[in-house]
Amino acid sequence: MVYLTRLEHFNAAHKLYNPTWSKEKNEEVFGVCANENWHGHNFELYITINGHVNPETGFLFDVKKLSMLIQDKVIAKLDHKNLNLDVDFLQGKMCSTEILAMEIWKQLQPYLPLHVKLHCVKLYETPRIYVEYFGD
Repeated sequence: MVYLTRLEHFNAAHKLYNPTWSKEKNEEVFGVCANENWHGHNFELYITINGHVNPETGFLFDVKKLSMLIQDKVIAKLDHKNLNLDVDFLQGKMCSTEILAMEIWKQLQPYLPLHVKLHCVKLYETPRIYVEYFGD
């Protein structure tokens, strides 16, 4: 079994808030992340796939194709966007890094060939905070 990871980057804004709560309750739970005027991050996205190497190519999966898939299905939808307002696959969901990682998985998994498994979505919100999601 071989694991292959591709690193991508995007910038996005969001705010953490529960629309059923008061402004005070949101500020109590989410602090400055509930700022009404949003806040932004320089996200680092690590996509790890696994499977067996094709003996004809020496590849698990062509990394250029993996990058294009990530760019098309994820980065193009997230980069320089407001996650709460602009991203179709996040509509009606809490825009936490945890939820974002889970939703990124859903955007990529159906487009991988059968011989390749999505192993992990690792998403850095800051250099000191990241989430890893390994699927259900």
